[in-house]
Amino acid sequence: MNIKAIIDVGTNSIKFHIAELTSNGKIKTILDENNIARIGEGLRETGVLSPEAMKRNTEAITEFVNKAKELNVDEFIGVGTMALRTAKNSDEFVKMVKDANGVEIKVITGDEEARLSYLAVLSGLDLQEGELAIFDTGGGSTEFIFGSGKEISKKFSVNLGSLTISENVLKTDPATEEEISKALEEIHKTFEAHGASGKVTQLVGMGGTVTSIGAVKHKMSKYDPDIIQGSKLELSEVEEQIKMYGSKTNEERQQIVGLQPKRAEVILAGACILKVIMERMSMDHLTISDRGLRHGLAYDLFK
Repeated sequence: MNIKAIIDVGTNSIKFHIAELTSNGKIKTILDENNIARIGEGLRETGVLSPEAMKRNTEAITEFVNKAKELNVDEFIGVGTMALRTAKNSDEFVKMVKDANGVEIKVITGDEEARLSYLAVLSGLDLQEGELAIFDTGGGSTEFIFGSGKEISKKFSVNLGSLTISENVLKTDPATEEEISKALEEIHKTFEAHGASGKVTQLVGMGGTVTSIGAVKHKMSKYDPDIIQGSKLELSEVEEQIKMYGSKTNEERQQIVGLQPKRAEVILAGACILKVIMERMSMDHLTISDRGLRHGLAYDLFK
């Protein structure tokens, strides 16, 4: 059997993906889960991963590893993104994970993260001809990839995500209108400084924020990737959700159908990021990709 387990440690959540290569050469998903374990909690203020966050994430990874062993996985691949790229004590966390469960977490560059995200979209969506922009917004960073067909023309990573905006700007519960305006302004300024704009034929969004907003739109009590994959999200729908999240406390947001309770704290910031990206790309809608970096990595490994 050719079964691989991929563990993707992001700033806000750990993504866990088990896939196998079938006899007809197709990649089949066996398991796809996440744990909002927040390795990047407090990182911006301190520059280091906290002992609590490292312990919490190590335990979550160990749980995933135990599940994978029950499914006869041949190989484990662990990757870390923005939080592990920036934290001064990433090595300490990588060692802690390896000592606990044997998995070696490789910290990948922003460029490599973007390349894998592009692969994930190419392998999972029917794309239009013309200029394509893909973004993957996480807790600590947002990756942008521009291309056409199989060719990437530009890719870059911006150190701004839903956790950073939540911790630095949206501090009141519920958020004030002034804070939401300030968040939108800061996101615009940051993306402007990195050249994140342009007119494109198609805009594809990926990552937990985008899929969560899609799940809330569809009022999904149980997440269904088949409905989310390739579905459309209108700018007006994102703006409606910003109003809804902004009017509720964190506790009230936890009751929203389609939203994981642990994502309630950061979903308002994530929706603000989506709105700004759509405006900067002059798009009134985007296509949702349920596939992420982990799917791109699986595609890379098997092909």
